[in-house]
Amino acid sequence: MRLTSEGLFIKISGVTTEEDALFSIGLGASAVGFDFALTPRQITVNAAHDIVRRLPHGAVSVGVFRQELPQRVVEIANTLGLSAVQIDGPASNEDLAYIGERVNTLLRMVPEGTERLALASGVDYVVLPERDDHAALLVALSLVDDAGPRVPVVASGGLDAANVADVVRNYAVYGVDVRAGVESSPGIKDPALLGEFIANARWAYDHSYVERHFDEWTL
Repeated sequence: MRLTSEGLFIKISGVTTEEDALFSIGLGASAVGFDFALTPRQITVNAAHDIVRRLPHGAVSVGVFRQELPQRVVEIANTLGLSAVQIDGPASNEDLAYIGERVNTLLRMVPEGTERLALASGVDYVVLPERDDHAALLVALSLVDDAGPRVPVVASGGLDAANVADVVRNYAVYGVDVRAGVESSPGIKDPALLGEFIANARWAYDHSYVERHFDEWTL
């Protein structure tokens, strides 16, 4: 199911505290993401549950999983009442379809080098690139532009307050996703960087060089 988000979709990933989650949404972010995989920003299911139930109405909560059993993904998503789940790393089409049929919205981090390939049915958005690297992001966005797939894209790798405007103004992305680019340390968001990132992303959306027709995009 597609998200009902007006304007640019802005996701703040790797959130580990209620303070950062509420501050992100208060500044104008659309969504906060929780890493359930083993990363420097990993959060427990119980801690995420406490944060999700405090989010204001309309805020999107995204659980990010890597190499997790699809049944476990669905269980966590529905127990916490997550708005969406994001699948990173290797995943079969069968697993993606299983998850997509049982959660509200499914985002897929596209493995590097497969930007041109069609994805399994049930995936609502693609996130790219797989590496948190800005140069890799530009390559991936160019491949997507050349191939012309009608797939809503969330730009991710290596974004920060200094480069997000260039991406939003020049590529017809549905949204942006930032992690390390707004942090003072892994999992701890820097209020100034966070505010600057969101303000620059929203300004760029309003002054974009490209047109966006997301209602025409299908998978």
